[in-house]
Amino acid sequence: MHPLPLPDRYSPRSTAEAPALSAVPAPVVDDVPAGTHGTIVLEGLPLLRRPEVAPLRPAGPEHQAGAHTRSGNAMGRTRRGLLAGAAAAFAEHGLRRATMQHVAAAAGVAKATLYNHFRTKDDVAAALLEAELDRLTALAAAGPRGRALVGLAEEVADHAVLRRLAETEPELLARLLCAVDDDALTDRLAGALRLDRGGAGLVLRWLVGLACRPGTTLDRARQADALDRAL
Repeated sequence: MHPLPLPDRYSPRSTAEAPALSAVPAPVVDDVPAGTHGTIVLEGLPLLRRPEVAPLRPAGPEHQAGAHTRSGNAMGRTRRGLLAGAAAAFAEHGLRRATMQHVAAAAGVAKATLYNHFRTKDDVAAALLEAELDRLTALAAAGPRGRALVGLAEEVADHAVLRRLAETEPELLARLLCAVDDDALTDRLAGALRLDRGGAGLVLRWLVGLACRPGTTLDRARQADALDRAL
């Protein structure tokens, strides 16, 4: 039996005929979108920490100050809706039991939309935390300090996610509060309330205590008044 003749493209070539390696284009590998869903126990998430290297906010499209576009505004609205859904999901299910599907359903979007903005549940929780810190800092900076202290106390005491954790996951709440970056948050409070770091640290410890045991509205008002007079 004689072997069948091979086409010319399969015929052996000498090294001189082979194309140079530098002439061979490198293969293009498409980026694989991250879509891995993890029901992560958020034990390692720093509650009020502002890391210096990796920002709490997941990476998103770069936005230049003053450049307001229709797509940018739409993305901002979508993100706010997702964080509102996250707050509702965490308040209903707790941090451990809530899933990305719960967050998407509470926000009224497809899960794929949620994954376009956040890769994991930890990313969602971190972004929600940062948004809440921004909101509370703005509240603290508005108006007289006494009124700001009362407002902060009510926000912490009535926060749905904190109340859910205090009732059903107190050990997780305690671990998260212990992970608070005192220095970073103290600086934020000092600037917003126009206090020195000692006074701001006292306010921070008071608010952390309210997160665990909020007491009554009257108790909080009296404490805020006493704290304001002492600062």
